[in-house]
Amino acid sequence: MQPNQPETITLDTFIRGLWRENPVFVMMLGACPTLAVTNSVLNALAMGLATTFVLVASGTLISLMRSMIPKQVRIATYIIIIATFVTMVDYAIQAISLDLYNALGAFIQLIVVNCIILGRAEAYASKQPIGPAIVNALGMGFGFTFALLCLGTVRELLGNGSLLGFAVFPATFQPWIVMILPPGGFFVLGGWLLVFSLLRQHKLVS
Repeated sequence: MQPNQPETITLDTFIRGLWRENPVFVMMLGACPTLAVTNSVLNALAMGLATTFVLVASGTLISLMRSMIPKQVRIATYIIIIATFVTMVDYAIQAISLDLYNALGAFIQLIVVNCIILGRAEAYASKQPIGPAIVNALGMGFGFTFALLCLGTVRELLGNGSLLGFAVFPATFQPWIVMILPPGGFFVLGGWLLVFSLLRQHKLVS
């Protein structure tokens, strides 16, 4: 595909963000929330869905307005658009669950400067029609959510012996407390990066 040439919507437009260009396991973007909020499955899922919503909503609006945004102020315009949707998500989570809102902390607001979203806005949504922009944003969002869930599942299982708050292991299980602490995020991310690298080497992930 040539630069600025409209892309035809295919399965690859969506799958790309899940596997070949996965934001966390391939592009190593969004490491801050990836390491910080994945100490439980619920936190990981909430952050992933919030990021996906902002990706899709901002990508849609930027694609619609791409011919009206002057090149000189495009980055500032993208940030304003992204910040608007992040504010909506921030208030929505606060209204739904204060516990979840407190658990996610400042990382909801930091979605504004998430490289995944700004990068998609600049490299894709600003150059493509609304259809491919939405599909691509969904793929990247689900890819990010998938990565967060991979980390959150392992960390909650080993760190608390539970999934979504429900006990999985017997009472004799001794939780690996380190897994729900910051160092655990690095350990688990390193493990998943190794798994993903092996899958790519064996051509199981293209």
